[in-house]
Amino acid sequence: MGIAADFILIIVAGLGGALVARWLGLPLLVGYVAAGVAVGPHTAGPTVANVHDIELLAEIGVALLLFALGLEVSFRDLRAVRRMALIGGPLQVILTTAFGALIARAVVGMAMADAIWFGAMVSLSSTMVVLKTMAADGTAATLASRVMIGMLVVQDLAVVPMLIILPHAGDAGSALPEIARASLIAAGFLTAMVLVGTRLLPALLRRIASWGSRELFLVAVVAASVGIGSIAYQLGLSFAIGAFIAGIMMSESELSHQALSDVAPLRDIFGLVFFVSVGMLFDPRFLIGHAGSVAMLVLVIVAGKSLICGLLARGFGYGNMAPWIIGLGLSQIGEFSFVLARVGHTGAFISKDTYDLALTCTVLSMALSPLVSSWAVPVAHLWLRWRKPAPPSRALALEKTALENHVIVAGSGRTGRAVVDALLSAGVPFVVVEMNHDALTRLGEAGIPSVWGDIGSEDILRAAGILDARMLVMAVPDWHAIRLGISRARQLNPRLFVVARATATAHVDDLRALRVDAVVQPEFEGGVEMVRQALAHCERDEAEIGRLTADLRRALYDPSEG
Repeated sequence: MGIAADFILIIVAGLGGALVARWLGLPLLVGYVAAGVAVGPHTAGPTVANVHDIELLAEIGVALLLFALGLEVSFRDLRAVRRMALIGGPLQVILTTAFGALIARAVVGMAMADAIWFGAMVSLSSTMVVLKTMAADGTAATLASRVMIGMLVVQDLAVVPMLIILPHAGDAGSALPEIARASLIAAGFLTAMVLVGTRLLPALLRRIASWGSRELFLVAVVAASVGIGSIAYQLGLSFAIGAFIAGIMMSESELSHQALSDVAPLRDIFGLVFFVSVGMLFDPRFLIGHAGSVAMLVLVIVAGKSLICGLLARGFGYGNMAPWIIGLGLSQIGEFSFVLARVGHTGAFISKDTYDLALTCTVLSMALSPLVSSWAVPVAHLWLRWRKPAPPSRALALEKTALENHVIVAGSGRTGRAVVDALLSAGVPFVVVEMNHDALTRLGEAGIPSVWGDIGSEDILRAAGILDARMLVMAVPDWHAIRLGISRARQLNPRLFVVARATATAHVDDLRALRVDAVVQPEFEGGVEMVRQALAHCERDEAEIGRLTADLRRALYDPSEG
């Protein structure tokens, strides 16, 4: 069967590896890489016969991964953290690359060119792992998470110049004209595509979408990604870079969400092929023979990367728990390091030992990432407890107004703003606690009393008048901030009435354990409202609708009573 048999073997092995990874609570791509090791030429058992053909298929996987990344890049969502992303992000990449190169030379005596490649791989964190961790914790919309997403976007964008510059790492001086030429071509191609493509491509896809054929729309999206990738390749750039630019061209279009939804299954299958192909090149004997140096290197990378990212976050004004969450959250090596490693190995820019070492460190750091990320809040609490609390900044305090018997609203997003509007209409005194400085500015312009800071900080709670408040409304989306804020508020004012949003179904019971007076789970409430609307349309009377929705709400919030 030739390549078909190899493809079947890869898919089946990938499924097995993914199931084991899922069972162990690891990222799926760790299972895919492990499956590649199992079916690779360095291990016994079923083996892929045509490795080179699979590597060619893997190129499509890289292109689709970068195309999907381009679709997901929304520069509008990053405006709140643009300073950290645009200045701190490149600084982090440069500092971590230098750090990675230094420890590679110090720990394993790596050659300079290889060390630079290794440092570049270390500088990249895993978008997949971080986003999955955020989704599991219910923290995707928090300020710390947005900072991480901004830095991840910059890291992923940095892959583009890395693929241009790194092949000349061993002799950068004599290769400067070539690097400059490639950079100019890349910049020109990107500019042309953004200026022309952002108008033509969405218009073409909009026309195709209007014909109502989902199949034709998918074919057009894939054709655009690989077609623009092919143009980039003809110009001497990477095929994958061209696909990424195609995604960027569509990212601000109203069609981007549908395009991502349609191409995601294809991306996932070919992404599996890519990660399995990465594992196929790995020799397990390397890990057995270098277990000590690998363990030391992973430990130093995780600690050093956490320190660099955390200190940068602190340097850009993010305080309290944010530096710990950002530092430990970005401590792993990312999936695009596999792309760099593979390019470096297949182009003979790095040695086989360097490839094996980079691959091993990447897989191990990814596997450890959920555990390391979970340390952020406990470690931050210990740090804040040990460290003397700084005196409250003048920027934290409200203007001297006699706030008594008021409501503290934590967060001014969509939920918080709805609460604020209702309190304004009812004439109830309140103050908003907001961590996002841009949002705070808008509140100030609207004349809304507000305090800038983290709701989990005792100083911030006191600045908001917690001792004299009647109610706390937790409308922030950050589960860690909700939990800490409620605990601190209860300690300061035991009589406080607390209303809190459960960011995930599992958090309903956790909030009850914190003695929250009213728990609101948006998905539950959405379901109850849909039922109410459906019953009203079926012409049921108000009393029956009220009884049925009350029963439903009771069953949702407390299944044991259902």
